[in-house]
Amino acid sequence: MTKRITIENLQVAESLYQFVNKQVLPGLAITEASFWAGFAKIIADLSPKNHALLQTRISLQQQINDYHQQQSASDFDFNDYKAFLTRIGYLAPEVADFTISTDNVDAELATIAGPQLVVPVMNARFALNAVNARWGSLYDALYGSDVISSDHGAEKNKAYNPVRGGKVIAFARDFLDQTIPLQAGSHHESKGYHIVDNTLTVVLNNDQVTQLVEPALFIGYLGAKDCPQGLVFKHHDLHFIIEFEQASAIAQSDIAGISDIAVESALTTIMDCEDSVAAVDAEDKVIAYQNWLGLNQGTLTETFEKSGQQQTRAMHQDIEYQTLNDSKATLKARSLMFVRNVGHLMTNNAILDQQGLEVPEGIMDAVITALIASYDVKQKNALTNSATGSIYIVKPKMHGPDEVAFANELFDRTEDLLSLPRNTIKMGIMDEERRTSVNLKACIYQAKARVVFINTGFLDRTGDEIHTSMAAGVMARKADIKLTKWISAYEDNNVDVGLACGFSGKAQIGKGMWPVPDQMANMLATKINHVEAGANTAWVPSPTAATLHALHYHKVDVFKLQQQLKRRPPARLDDILTIPLAEHSNWTSQEISDELDNNAQGILGYVVRWIDQGVGCSKVPDINNVGLMEDRATLRISSQHMANWLQHNICTPEQVLASMKKMARVVDKQNQNDSQYHAMAVDFDNNIAFQTALSLVFEGHLQPNGYTEPLLHKNRALFKSVAQAH
Repeated sequence: MTKRITIENLQVAESLYQFVNKQVLPGLAITEASFWAGFAKIIADLSPKNHALLQTRISLQQQINDYHQQQSASDFDFNDYKAFLTRIGYLAPEVADFTISTDNVDAELATIAGPQLVVPVMNARFALNAVNARWGSLYDALYGSDVISSDHGAEKNKAYNPVRGGKVIAFARDFLDQTIPLQAGSHHESKGYHIVDNTLTVVLNNDQVTQLVEPALFIGYLGAKDCPQGLVFKHHDLHFIIEFEQASAIAQSDIAGISDIAVESALTTIMDCEDSVAAVDAEDKVIAYQNWLGLNQGTLTETFEKSGQQQTRAMHQDIEYQTLNDSKATLKARSLMFVRNVGHLMTNNAILDQQGLEVPEGIMDAVITALIASYDVKQKNALTNSATGSIYIVKPKMHGPDEVAFANELFDRTEDLLSLPRNTIKMGIMDEERRTSVNLKACIYQAKARVVFINTGFLDRTGDEIHTSMAAGVMARKADIKLTKWISAYEDNNVDVGLACGFSGKAQIGKGMWPVPDQMANMLATKINHVEAGANTAWVPSPTAATLHALHYHKVDVFKLQQQLKRRPPARLDDILTIPLAEHSNWTSQEISDELDNNAQGILGYVVRWIDQGVGCSKVPDINNVGLMEDRATLRISSQHMANWLQHNICTPEQVLASMKKMARVVDKQNQNDSQYHAMAVDFDNNIAFQTALSLVFEGHLQPNGYTEPLLHKNRALFKSVAQAH
């Protein structure tokens, strides 16, 4: 039973109450009494509004279900459908053209394009890895990944393989030729780099002396000018450093003495309280808030064992270098941090209101994460996050402009409580729900003075697409949904609307995750598409991926490209509203079985870790044993897809159950070397994870907007209570 403290008509879990009072408030100019009184007032005033918005979601969905059930496939009239969506308020009135007025935005979001990480804030080690991923070793990223092939003696061995190393160095020299080309010759031919009269000169192996085509790209150095430890360059506003560590074996074998190239990599990181965590109670929330506090104070550390050695990880200090006029300058060594709060749907038992009901978790997150981030705003920390004094909060899973307006009001009230200037809290809007996509301009308008980020996400967006149109008919197979025209229109629309609203040079337009962390060669070949789409950031699954994806932003000047994209015809609303129904549903029994197995394996592989181990994001093997970075969005699309096929009699409950049991055995085998793993096939009827997976499918059509959180949270809490009882 959770022990609670009663204050201002709230019943607060003692662990959260003590954390706020003992660890957070003492460093800030706000008293316990005023904080809890103000917090209680926000909860009392805004909880009913939060509830009303959720009721609107339910009402709209019911009306859409009724509409489709009254239509036959042959009678479907698209214009009538659009008129219906307008009549019920699903399609909001258009807003006049406007430009966002957000100010005090850090350069990492406004004027520099580069990779973005998303990590579960409950995992301190992951959080530190991400915040420190602002810089990455290009040599390590290449040597340790499949970007460098193992052909012709270039295998990865325990000992350093000079053949593989040679391939790495050749790749890196290509990068230098691309970004800082020489007036004569190539960096492949270089044998020395020198600073002469504040100009970089390069000596080639034929003793020819040359300079950069664009000398201004060289901006400074580390160490002594006559024997620098590093040369600092700035290209497309991204930095990289050619390093000369004389003791390095690599430098000693390199004719130019280069030991590595340090690449500015993850410009920004989203510290996630939402999809990538499994936080179901006060105990979990305190872990998340505690790590967020450490990140904002600059004091977070984590001690762990690696290769038999105890190691302690901490946040990196900034990099100091000498400019060419001999003054000192610094390069930020840490990712700029967002925090992603939960959406409007969920509640949490960490705080109960005066009726004894759980309070909306999004309200709790907004107030407490902003309170903690005040350490950065008020510069009461060891290491700075925002140079402009802003707090960056991503708000996920909002449906339409009214919900964005509510989030804006919540941020207003939070700023007032914390005595922060208006619009200190900046908002990231996740374009991952259909009602937001089709009303994106109106959504942005509701937060036009604080919006700093919009992005797209295929999995959640498709999950909502399926659920919204659940009654319309049979959805195409998952692989075929990716080929339907609404997706490309949705992706283009996000960029088109962002640019039309003045995001370029002021805010981020983002694209989604590369899901396969072990396939970096494939990522390097294809993820440039996100940059060429006009996005000035995109999600990557690891620091290594951030370093490699950063190379794409050196190839494409995103902000110049955005000016060109502004002139293209905007994406069509009609295309975005096109429902991805199957052109035919006369699939063979084998095709149906394969689709069910694929969905079932993906659901089970993730759910069993979420329920049993509280792991909200991890590399989960798919049905082909390819490791994919998974979070709740995977469950949403897969469970909604199976629910749709059940609703339209493409498969039977018996077929789904058989597929689930078959795939449970596959997942058990995939996890057989995990000592913490509880096999599902031992006792299907009493395995909480397995039963949760079944509920996600069989009750999928009833879940609010197809979300998985209600069932996951309920059953994770059940698992924890059973485990504690034993």
